[in-house]
Amino acid sequence: MQTSIPAEGSAAPISSRPAPQADDISEQLERVVSSPEFPGVGRAAAFLRYVVSETLDGRGNRIKAYSIAIEVFGRDPGFTQDDPVVRIEAGRLRRSLERYYLVAGQHDPVRIDIPKGGYVPTFAWSCPASVDIGDEDAGETSPSEVRPGRWWPARRVLLPGAAAFAAAAISLYWIGTRSAPSPERVASLSPDRPALVVAPFANLGEGPEAQLYTAGLTEELMTILPRFKEIKVFGRETSKSLPADVGASEVRAEFGARYLLAGGVRTSGKRLRVTARLLDTSDGEILWSENYDNDLASGDLFAIQTDVARKVATAIAQPYGVMAQIDSAGPPPDDLGAYECTLRFYAYRSELSAEAHARVRDCLEAALALFPSYATAWAMLSIVYLDEDRYKFNPTLGQDTAIQRALHAARRATQIDPTNTRGLQALMTALFFDRQLAESLRVGEQALATNPNDTELMGEFGTRLAIAGQWQRGASLLDEAIALNPGSGGFYHGTRALAAYMLRDNQTAVLEIRQANMQKFPLFHVVAAIIYAEAGMMDDARREGQVFVSMRPDFLPNIVTELAMRNMQPEDRDRLIEGLRKAGMTVPDPDAIASTAATSDLQPR
Repeated sequence: MQTSIPAEGSAAPISSRPAPQADDISEQLERVVSSPEFPGVGRAAAFLRYVVSETLDGRGNRIKAYSIAIEVFGRDPGFTQDDPVVRIEAGRLRRSLERYYLVAGQHDPVRIDIPKGGYVPTFAWSCPASVDIGDEDAGETSPSEVRPGRWWPARRVLLPGAAAFAAAAISLYWIGTRSAPSPERVASLSPDRPALVVAPFANLGEGPEAQLYTAGLTEELMTILPRFKEIKVFGRETSKSLPADVGASEVRAEFGARYLLAGGVRTSGKRLRVTARLLDTSDGEILWSENYDNDLASGDLFAIQTDVARKVATAIAQPYGVMAQIDSAGPPPDDLGAYECTLRFYAYRSELSAEAHARVRDCLEAALALFPSYATAWAMLSIVYLDEDRYKFNPTLGQDTAIQRALHAARRATQIDPTNTRGLQALMTALFFDRQLAESLRVGEQALATNPNDTELMGEFGTRLAIAGQWQRGASLLDEAIALNPGSGGFYHGTRALAAYMLRDNQTAVLEIRQANMQKFPLFHVVAAIIYAEAGMMDDARREGQVFVSMRPDFLPNIVTELAMRNMQPEDRDRLIEGLRKAGMTVPDPDAIASTAATSDLQPR
């Protein structure tokens, strides 16, 4: 009979279940070191194999920094504690194990840990059993006797009951009887996303101000970047544990992260320069870099720090930012599956065509079948569902309307992750088209406070405010979104053009509508027709009007209903109808419009 291996310094096992035995631990060791989620290069695997094998062979009391340095890292016998290699590599190994069990090893039967303060590993069952199960080979078997090698027969017995329990739990969760899971739990249930490690920014200057700024800038980045939920950012402890000059290949080997953000701060008198760069960890290529110069005498140090961190985070992490553009142009070799749906979503938002709509809807629905707790995908699906109604893209026949499905998906997103910016954006938009205007704008304000650096949200909220009648504030938000993110696509240029028209700024309206240039999007053409007519460009106005009518022949006969659905205020509605006529388009009889408008105005907003 095999004997269990009590790890030195380990706590008593939970319940009466014996500790994992030697072959259980050996199987788990191989499972860990062969996983793509565990560093395939470097010293982590050799370090782990050494301490595990020494413990299994009964030599746990021999595992010291000296023996590890000699036998794993090839140091000569003169090794002393002044050499930090063992402490550094042990910290990396602990983080690698933590990452493995968060990602690939969530359901592994045995957990291997190396507690801080020593190098002796501990071994424990990941999920100690608490109910009896039947073993098809040996009659009734107690949970403590179920070995990892016979885990599948046991799991087959458990699965039907587990599935029923999971279904009941999910049902309770969605109707709001459970609190939202922790961010860590949400992350473990989400598909893989591009991962970013932030190295501490290097202090290249002198004096206390430079040191203070350097530490504060890194901390500010660690606050802002995780708000962008389409990427995964390693936490503060990881960042603090790294040297400022950490190599890109080291980050790749230890964390499996595709991107490294690094930089430095230099001061000269009252001048301060921050250099930031984004690197591809696969080959060390600098993908993006920028310098930010500031005069310390002209502003508050903390305000400058926040402004620079905001600019860096917005440039690299936002939708349509550097990381998204790189992934779209050349997706990573890893199968990121669900993440590709988010890239398709933003490509669709740039194009707004029925063809792209169908593709991204199918992709998101398939992704959520695999990852039902992926809040960002629920948010994106909500917006895609809404487009079935407001743009008449690929409408689906069913018991629930597009608005109902959009609201349901948006609420799922915010229940899973209440701070998810895309979820709040989706809820704001769905409420807007459900004619719950006040609640929609309240959620929009909440979303902007949650992440004031997300230009996708900024542009969408600016659009909602503008069309609801707050044209000036909406235009200001749209200007900021476009300035921070010029690659955000034509949709926001189009809304900015409409805002300029409503604010009687014809020059800006023409410039913006030309930058929008969304030929596959029907509403682009009707806005262009109105703007060109106002500017006296009648040939262009008539051409755009004809294209619009051919793409949406149902819109003009139902013009009042269409504008009411968008919460257009009565005076703005009348001005748009006047612009349609000026562009040569046929609209219903004015009396019929007035009658329909009066009925529409009585509907709740």
